[in-house]
Amino acid sequence: MNDKQNLNTDLKTDLKTEFCGMQFNTPLVLLSGCVGFGEEYTRVEGFSNRDVGAVCLKGTTLEKRLGNAPHRVCETPMGMLNSIGLQNPGTRYVIDKILPELDFDETRFIANVSGSTIEEYRKVTEIFNDSPIDAIEINISCPNVKEGGVVFGNDPAMSARVVEACRAVTDKPLITKLSPNQTNIADNAQRCIDAGTDAFAVINTLMGMVVDIEERTAILGNTQGGLSGPAIKPIALLKVHQVYQVCREHNIPIIGQGGIVTAEDALEFIIAGASAVGIGTALFYDPLVCVKVNSGISEYLARHNLTEVSQLVGSLVN
Repeated sequence: MNDKQNLNTDLKTDLKTEFCGMQFNTPLVLLSGCVGFGEEYTRVEGFSNRDVGAVCLKGTTLEKRLGNAPHRVCETPMGMLNSIGLQNPGTRYVIDKILPELDFDETRFIANVSGSTIEEYRKVTEIFNDSPIDAIEINISCPNVKEGGVVFGNDPAMSARVVEACRAVTDKPLITKLSPNQTNIADNAQRCIDAGTDAFAVINTLMGMVVDIEERTAILGNTQGGLSGPAIKPIALLKVHQVYQVCREHNIPIIGQGGIVTAEDALEFIIAGASAVGIGTALFYDPLVCVKVNSGISEYLARHNLTEVSQLVGSLVN
């Protein structure tokens, strides 16, 4: 008898997930930069925001940004490099023009805050605090222009300072997006918890580049970009497991992300310690991937006589 024949058809599985006091329809989160400001995928026939727990809006800075010079995107084996450069219309425009067009009855919406100084992070967070947005994600993988371009997220002390500044001006759930490009991600997580973060998104992209061998030039206009897609999944999975060792002591939830394409991928992240999982690069070649992932998670729960995703979180057997 195969696994599908072992399904308990009387068991009612529920994909609803509690995250930082928010009720998610499912454990799936659409990642920042992959769905614009939430309106792009509503045009795809068969897609519904009710299939996802939350949508992370595109990275937003205080003032509008034009982003990097082209090329901005490059396909790689089992992945993608992007170097968009935080192109966005600015915080005020997002709040005044974009948020009113979003249906907050369908799903939760999370702002993604970016900045080049701690003061900018603080100001953008403060402005979003006085808006309908459900939560705020801090993208600390940005260079600090006052410190010679050192990336905030690669320095635990600097990461904590950003979290502390944002925490002081918002009472909304604060999610810190951790960079994998650092020595000790668990130490960074602990410092951010001490500074007041409510949750983590693990991980952001890894840095990489691609070379045109005929021209002997970097293909991306900014030379380097963020690598995402299935190629980074084993790294992301390990980082989630490492951060979970710190988070479980404080009941801090994690959005696990990095190369998730199938239900099996998502389940690996949940078992390793993620309370929710992020879908990003997979959306570019399969806009309806969330339906398939949800179906696979439900089937797995029924097959293992489980009723909720929370029963799987951090269930890795050592």
